[in-house]
Amino acid sequence: MLSALIFLSGCAPDNPSKHTAPDPQAMIVTIPDARVGAKADFEHELIDLFAERFNIKVKLYELPAGKAKAALLAHKAHLATGLDLNGSYRFKVGPVYRSAHLQVLCGTSSPQNVDELVNLPLAVVAGSAEETILRDAQRKQPLLSWESRKGVLQPALLDEVLSGELECTLASEHLVSKLRNLHPGIDPAFEIGKPIEFIWALPNDADPSLLAKIETFFAEIKQDGTLRNLLDRNFRTQENYLSPQEAANFIVMTETVLPRYRKLFQNAERVSGIGWQLVASIAFHESKWDPLATSPTNVRGMMMLTEDTAARMHVSNRLDAKQSTLGGVRYLKMLRSRLPASIEEPDRTWFALAAYNQGIAHLEDARVLAQRRGLNPNFWANVKQMLPLLANPDVYPTLKFGYARGGEAVFMVEQIRQYSGILMDLTSEAESDVGPDHTSILPHFYGPLDSIEGLPKMD
Repeated sequence: MLSALIFLSGCAPDNPSKHTAPDPQAMIVTIPDARVGAKADFEHELIDLFAERFNIKVKLYELPAGKAKAALLAHKAHLATGLDLNGSYRFKVGPVYRSAHLQVLCGTSSPQNVDELVNLPLAVVAGSAEETILRDAQRKQPLLSWESRKGVLQPALLDEVLSGELECTLASEHLVSKLRNLHPGIDPAFEIGKPIEFIWALPNDADPSLLAKIETFFAEIKQDGTLRNLLDRNFRTQENYLSPQEAANFIVMTETVLPRYRKLFQNAERVSGIGWQLVASIAFHESKWDPLATSPTNVRGMMMLTEDTAARMHVSNRLDAKQSTLGGVRYLKMLRSRLPASIEEPDRTWFALAAYNQGIAHLEDARVLAQRRGLNPNFWANVKQMLPLLANPDVYPTLKFGYARGGEAVFMVEQIRQYSGILMDLTSEAESDVGPDHTSILPHFYGPLDSIEGLPKMD
């Protein structure tokens, strides 16, 4: 519920006191800059849930990590989210809730360790977790040096590596995985340092009740599976269901085959409300955009419909691309409507896709299994762990609808999610204003960085 949040980027809120519990009308929270993608989205969802859980209205300011720490030290913020535990000794900190490995990414060279990184042009964002890792490495290899960049975000440095303007940088495994999907020939050189551990931080003299709330909040969302589901939703590309060859083939076909059917998929979006990139990704997974595709079991067409499904969706010719696509999205929409109201988006769509593959009855069996194990059955991250068990002879006899190849449904859903993510990035690039000689891998990251000047002093 975003109604609990007030998002600000420049105006100054009322002055709260640092010595008392935060005023529900004026709690000041810094979150990562929205242009860093999944990390920012993840932290925004977390603080949204926190605000709802404790009925607190918060004012959000986007700040990079270095400036967020400065805001805490200057008593201009009550709470900073998404900070690296390493280097947060000056603050009170909540529990670690996420970790991420950093990888070295280079253009033409392939260093295998820190020693081989010496003398290579290397740059990272000033004050970032990446720079902290390099400082740790420098203690063991004093010859290691790098350029500390101010006023940029990490994706801009990745762009420079791709374009040849910069030789090496560091990036999280999630960003590298996303990059490899768009540029399958890119490989990280090596993993560097210990995993980054992420925490929420408060000023050292913060009211203890706020830290207690944070500890309670994270204990609860770990226990009920909410945290696992948010991690899956935002950082799923760390589980790569596409090989480099599959990703490369998909990208080629978006240029050679997709243009023929793009209007068809966009029309399906208008009819169904399902995003056209997702529709296109389902069709690619099912038929590789071949309207004449036919399986040995006589599943046919762009969306590979069975005879029964085609009849239910009033599809008279499964080999007609338009009929098949519209029939497929109508069927997916019907499955989505039959799911319990307690399943929210985007999980609702992933559940519907699993039902598209294995049937809604077997999906319900997987949800029952999740409940038996104390997991929230409304979260895709939980249920996708249960679906493969539907083929386990020790498990499926205990279920109402018996045996199913549930692992196939997981593989299908996750591949479609990755195809859809790639396609959304590609179409975002094509529609951006970035010039043709320097197309950003993630163009929405760019823009001026905020400072702490608009934040009020809290004392």
